[in-house]
Amino acid sequence: MIVTMDSSVGESELGLIENGDVLIVGSHIAKVGQDIQDKSAQKLDLTGRIVLPGFVDAHNHLWSSMLRGCGSGGDLYWWLNHCQYPLLEEPVPVETVYGGVRLSAYDLVNTGVTTTLDWAGGPSPEFTDNNLRALEDAGIRFVYSAFRQVADEAAMQDLEVIRQRLENNPLGTLQVGPFLINEEPFRSSFFALTDFAEKHKIRIHVHLRENAGDKELGQLAMLREADVLGPRLQVAHAIHLDDEELEELAGAGVVAVHNPLSNMRLGSGIMRLHEMLEAGIPVALGLDGGTNDTSDMFNTMRIAVGLQRAKLRRTDIRPTITEVLRMATIGGAGVLGLEQQVGSLIPGKQADIIALNPDMVNFAPRFDWVSQIVLNAQPANVEWVFVAGRTLKRQGKLVGDVGSV
Repeated sequence: MIVTMDSSVGESELGLIENGDVLIVGSHIAKVGQDIQDKSAQKLDLTGRIVLPGFVDAHNHLWSSMLRGCGSGGDLYWWLNHCQYPLLEEPVPVETVYGGVRLSAYDLVNTGVTTTLDWAGGPSPEFTDNNLRALEDAGIRFVYSAFRQVADEAAMQDLEVIRQRLENNPLGTLQVGPFLINEEPFRSSFFALTDFAEKHKIRIHVHLRENAGDKELGQLAMLREADVLGPRLQVAHAIHLDDEELEELAGAGVVAVHNPLSNMRLGSGIMRLHEMLEAGIPVALGLDGGTNDTSDMFNTMRIAVGLQRAKLRRTDIRPTITEVLRMATIGGAGVLGLEQQVGSLIPGKQADIIALNPDMVNFAPRFDWVSQIVLNAQPANVEWVFVAGRTLKRQGKLVGDVGSV
């Protein structure tokens, strides 16, 4: 079964095609349908498998895999003060930065993620270079959301170097990730980064109201002052918002990213996901790095559905199973501004594709494969992963060097 995520090429809202074929030419999808004939094509028989777009992880911090398991009894601020900040007090060896990001990237691929957003703010150009080099070498599609605590001349020059570096990278996209604290040096950095984003027409990715204490930081006031409340603004977490604030974000066209596993681990709260979807706010899913401790998108989808049902004590609320699958694919691509490239399996899009093997004890027998993708699947079911037509996982094993089938 092919889950195209496009109703114009298959059945139902998910665009399902039974016993279908996908023709890849170079990095792109050329055809999707049944009985595609191409005598020159190399054939990969995935009979009995489920083929769908690669998952989109819309909020992460890949270097923080170095902190897995740290601060398991603390909230966000405890974790920052006892895990993240101490690590950065001393220069982090460049090989450690590279290794941590490469580890996270492989872990993402292993669970079927083909696109990730890496919100990162290295303390040095060397840190940033190795962060980017690890992403590039891993072969994953990525959005680099650049944070700078102090946006001095050197920092802004470095950001311009990154912009030019990614301008010619078909797998890499640049955003800015200012910190929302209305005091120096964060305030000056915020306005410098948002000005940079406006100049180059790139997106802005912020942490908004993740912790209840964030209400005292003047975050929404800063966003209003910078006049960035709009479709190019992505707000991660967005937990502690009232009805009026949700209405404001929806009216402005702001998009959001839900990170349920991280929010649970830190006791941060539960996003008002049902209300946000009802208000018309597009929401993607994120894994959120070291405070998640895992890269399991299947578990993230299950929790995104289950938390809302448990909180509201209803099963007829959003997201539905179909909606959460779309949030993890085409919806996530839309939030990141990549919906013209990835997120669905239609001709012309990038060949970012995964194949699941449902013939395993956790998944079998076949009852309702769409529901089972969300409710039963595990990373072990991810048998094949392709990014831009290149193989990153083959027959259940990660490919060390990006290659062909």
